Amino acid sequence: MLLNLAVLFGTLVAMEGVGTLAHKYIMHGWGWWLHRSHHEPQLGMLETNDLYLLALGLVATGLVALGKLGYAPLQWVGGGVAGYGVLYVIAHDGLFHRHWPRTPRPVNRYLKRLHRAHCLHHAIKGRQGSVSFGFFYAPSLKTLKRQLQARRRA
Repeated sequence: MLLNLAVLFGTLVAMEGVGTLAHKYIMHGWGWWLHRSHHEPQLGMLETNDLYLLALGLVATGLVALGKLGYAPLQWVGGGVAGYGVLYVIAHDGLFHRHWPRTPRPVNRYLKRLHRAHCLHHAIKGRQGSVSFGFFYAPSLKTLKRQLQARRRA
């Protein structure tokens, strides 16, 4: 049981690295055609960018199914992937973009820092020159502002 929990929480932590790399090199790279909708004015509740979340859900479901077929640790990896997806929806869509009927505001220093970093990510229009690609980790705002200014000069 402890091993299963370690796999679950280890996957949750590792998914931040996977998410950061995917955001930077896929979503702002060859997959920009889907992610672009996220950087444009919101027209409705859904956007093409949500297909990335659907893909994450399919990966999580597949891993859980494989785990149930006899590859037990994979169900806990799938649970970690699914948990990351749920946390992403709550933090990113709920707190940062306020896609919910109620508009909660970040209340502690950590959430405020993530929110401000996310705002700096969206300060650049287009796919090139953005900063802060993580969802639950962000460098200091001073560092991000310095990076943003350097990219604007370039």
